[in-house]
Amino acid sequence: YTLEYKTSEDGIYQSLETAHENVPQSDKADDYNLANNITIPAGSTYYYKLTIIFNNLPDINQEADRTAILSTKFNLGEAVTELSPSQKTLAQLKMTAKDGIPNFATSATTDETVDGLYSMEDDYGTSYYFRGAVENNYVKFGGFFWRIIRINGDGSLRMIYDGTQAYANANGGKGFGSDRFTYTGKAWNANYDDAKYVGWMFGGDDGTHSTKKDVEATDVTEEAKSKAATYNQTDSDLKELWIDPWYKTNIEDKELSKYMGDEIFCNDRSTPGSEATGWEYDTGNGFGSNATGYGGTSRLGGPWQTTVTEPTFKCPQKNDAFTTDDTIKGNGALTYPIGLITADEIVAAGSGRCDTTNKYYYLYKNNTYWYWSLSPNHVSGRYSNVFIVNTSGNLTSTSVNVAPSGVVGGVAPVINIAPEYAKTMVGEGTMTSPYQIPGAE
Repeated sequence: YTLEYKTSEDGIYQSLETAHENVPQSDKADDYNLANNITIPAGSTYYYKLTIIFNNLPDINQEADRTAILSTKFNLGEAVTELSPSQKTLAQLKMTAKDGIPNFATSATTDETVDGLYSMEDDYGTSYYFRGAVENNYVKFGGFFWRIIRINGDGSLRMIYDGTQAYANANGGKGFGSDRFTYTGKAWNANYDDAKYVGWMFGGDDGTHSTKKDVEATDVTEEAKSKAATYNQTDSDLKELWIDPWYKTNIEDKELSKYMGDEIFCNDRSTPGSEATGWEYDTGNGFGSNATGYGGTSRLGGPWQTTVTEPTFKCPQKNDAFTTDDTIKGNGALTYPIGLITADEIVAAGSGRCDTTNKYYYLYKNNTYWYWSLSPNHVSGRYSNVFIVNTSGNLTSTSVNVAPSGVVGGVAPVINIAPEYAKTMVGEGTMTSPYQIPGAE
């Protein structure tokens, strides 16, 4: 006999593994188990077809079998709940989740996720994130220490560089030195007088001006496309000179690339306009020297928008969703799967709304060095500005070429550990027992 099933009325039957190969011979009616452990998702209807084949047996009268009545029944066992990819990683890290949404406008000065991680939807599913003065999100990987920002919806781990040794949280103090960055004193881009320079990549050569925000359908040549500020053609200085070379030396050349995931790094260049950003001079144009506020400003606050603090882990535009190979959810524009933390992730981690001091949460590193995020803030006159974490732990912004104090900033790269390796991590996530992938410490 054979047993087949299909998942819709007009679907195609597929073979199902049966408990036996043949129906047993018997001179009386009997119970017989046809298949074990059939799983049907909750709310679904499956269709089954049982085919019994009579062999040609000349010396046996099978007429009674041909006219026999066959009755079937299903023994419904307990429902089985399948964990999502991010839940599997959560369990591997010995973590739990909790309900509720924190007050993102206020700074998180204690460990708000000690009793379970908060969750938020991202481009892959449900993401679980750490918040506040966290002490159990340490990872040792590739000879460096990292802090987990969140478990991505696909089960991968997003983490930020934190030094060659494990550093404790500052707990309101001065923090610790330059070792918590791969580099200090680095500009996002030397040129800064065009909206295109808020991009991780941008259109045209460095030093030329953009004349439109996005590539248009009629742009068929590279010359036409290069006039668009958001055309992902030329690397920013930070990406080309510091982030990508660091990855090649410390990840690729050490044969650690296999552990990397290809999840989105969001350089949100959406331009929601003055009503959303609260800036009366916001043109929403997003090219040249036009005054422009970007999506992060409308969500996270600033000098003009003072009422909304609503971070998101979803990238609003595919063109800004930087990936290496993935062109389904991402733009496939990266050379290496490495980037920076977003302003939304900084607020979710506990900074508080823009310009709120916080020297307690795990992303505050020290009072000497501020560091770059991946999120554009605004363009005002000749200056293009992106979000940074300042020396008081507050989320603020500065021009891509210079900081408020007149010095350029620190670099703390972000990488993603692929789901299949995130699920192999051991350890407790503490300074003395960090999470590790066996063999890749």
